[in-house]
This record gives sequence, structure tokens and C-alpha cells, in this order.
Amino acid sequence: MVPVRSGPLTSAICAALLLAAPPPARADDASPLSELVDAAAQRLQVADDVAAVKWQTRGAIEDPARVQQQLASLAAAAESEHLDAGYVTQVFTDQIEATEAVEHHRFAQWTLNPATAPAVAPDLAISRARIDGFNHVMLDQIGLRWQQLHSRECAAQLDQATRDVSDARHLDEFSRQALTAATRDYCDG
Repeated sequence: MVPVRSGPLTSAICAALLLAAPPPARADDASPLSELVDAAAQRLQVADDVAAVKWQTRGAIEDPARVQQQLASLAAAAESEHLDAGYVTQVFTDQIEATEAVEHHRFAQWTLNPATAPAVAPDLAISRARIDGFNHVMLDQIGLRWQQLHSRECAAQLDQATRDVSDARHLDEFSRQALTAATRDYCDG
């Protein structure tokens, strides 16, 4: 496992990468959940870079220790924001499972067609900093959209946001399935 360092440089890189990401398509009739779903989609897209690192280093896709660390940190952050830690933990468990599915998918593609495998991999610390940044955006959006996430309109708003984000980001069918899996418990709170 590659150690991850956190500091001013990592924070600056993370902020720059998040600001460089294209914003979600916004329309007057956009779902109030669009920013949350867009952050989830962008977080899933980082899985390609993480998979490339793991492919190059022959690392395992699953990292239970990191998963538990992330979930504990997110649950604590949720509690400090007076959000239901159980709900937040479930949302991020879904996100992590979808991310791991994307990584497995990439490994399968590269195994079947080695010519498409990455020759070089990005820095894992940068990818993890991006993931951490998206986690913070998602947690902020959960707090801002708590009422919508727990309303009868949630399912329709989530469907619209998922469609809009998928179209705006030109997600392929597999990526759309991963996004649907990552967001499946948003309305179950």
C-alpha cells in the first residue's frame, strides 16, 4: 500500500482539481439533487485512475482498512454536522462498492485486452485527495439537501439528477449503472 500524506500541498492540489472539474449541467428545471449526484459521478470517475495504480502495482482492489477508516471519518463528520451517521455510512458504503465494481471492470477489460492497460499510473495520493474532496462535497450536499433526500419527491428528483448528470458527463452504460448503484440508497433515509 502506498502511504498517503495530507498537508497543504495535497489540499491545494485537491482544491485545484475540484475547481478544474467541469460543473454539472444546470438548467432552470434541474433537480435539487444534481450537485450531489454529480459529485458522486466525479468520485466514480476517479476509480479509473485508482485502478490504473493498482494494476501497475499489482495491488488488491479491496482495501478494507481504508474503507473502514473512510467510513468512520465520514460518520464522525456527519455527527458533527448533526446528520444521521447511519444514513451517511450507507450512502458512502454504496459509493465505495460501486467504485470497487468500476475497478474490477477495468481490471477485466485490461486482462482481456492487455494492449488497453495503462502503461503509467497517476499518483495515488492525488487520486485519494480528489476522492476526499468529493467526499466533502457530497457530505455538504447531503446536509444541504436533507429535506429533499427524505421527501416523497426524492425518487423522482434522484432519477432526474442521475439522467441529467449521466448525459452531461457522457457516461457510458456501465458508468450509468455504477452511478445508479452508488446512489441507490439516497432516498431510503
